[in-house]
Amino acid sequence: MPLTKEQIKLIENVIKDSLRKKFQTYNPETKNMPFHYRLLGRDRMVLFSFIHSLNTTFGTSIFEPVAEILASLNFEFAQKQYVVGDAISEQAQFEIQRIMNELTIGKNPNKAKEIERIRKVCNKGTMNKLKTVKVDLFVQSADETVHLFDLKTAKPNISNFKDFKRTLLEWIAIFLAKNPNAKVESYIAIPCNPYEPRPYERWTLKGMLDLDNELKVGKDLWDFFGNDGTYEELLNCFERAGIELRPEIDAYFSRFK
Repeated sequence: MPLTKEQIKLIENVIKDSLRKKFQTYNPETKNMPFHYRLLGRDRMVLFSFIHSLNTTFGTSIFEPVAEILASLNFEFAQKQYVVGDAISEQAQFEIQRIMNELTIGKNPNKAKEIERIRKVCNKGTMNKLKTVKVDLFVQSADETVHLFDLKTAKPNISNFKDFKRTLLEWIAIFLAKNPNAKVESYIAIPCNPYEPRPYERWTLKGMLDLDNELKVGKDLWDFFGNDGTYEELLNCFERAGIELRPEIDAYFSRFK
C-alpha cells in the first residue's frame, strides 16, 4: 500500500517546517577562520556548519515525526517520545547485568531468551524509581506486540554499543514492570545506510546486538513502519521538499558571501 496523498503532504510539511525553523534559529559560529574563508568562501563554511548543526537535530525534528506518520499505516498506535515508565525491579537490573557480563565474555546475543529472562524477574525485589524514561518511538501492532525504537545516527560510535544494548534491555524491563505479560521488542534504528549500495557493516555491532532482532537500518526500518516501497517514497518526499525550498536555501546562504 503506497503512502496516501495526505501522508505525503504531512511528511513534506514536517521536512519543510523543520528546515525553515532551523533557518530562523540558527546562528553561525562566530569564531574567526580567515584562512578557511579566503580559501573556500564564508558562505560555504557557514553551509558546512549549518549541515553539522542540522545533523544533530535531524532525529527529533524530522525522523521521529516522520516515523510516527508512517507507522500509522501498519500499526494500531504510534507515538514519538513515549513514556514507557519510571520504575525497574532490582532483580531485573541484576539479570540485565548478568546478560551484559555474558555478552562481554563472548556469549552470542539472543533477544528472545533475554526478554524471557527479564520477564521472570520484572516484578521481583525492590522496585527502583527512575527518572521518567522515554523511547524515541513507540508502536503497537494489531496483535498487541509493542515495538520500542531508539533512533541513532547513521554511524553510531562503536564504543557506545554496550550502552545501547543495556538501554534496550532496560526498556524491556521497565515496560514489563507494568505489563508483565506483554509482547515487547526493542531496537536500535538507523535511518539510512551510509555504505549503500553495499550492506550496512553490521559486523561493527556483532557481539552485543542480536542483529536480526534488535537492529533496523535504512530501507528495512522505513519499510517496517510503512510497507514495501516506503523508503523510496520517503526519499522522494525529501527531494520534492528540497526542490521547493531551494530558493529559500540559496537566499539564506547568499547573505554570507
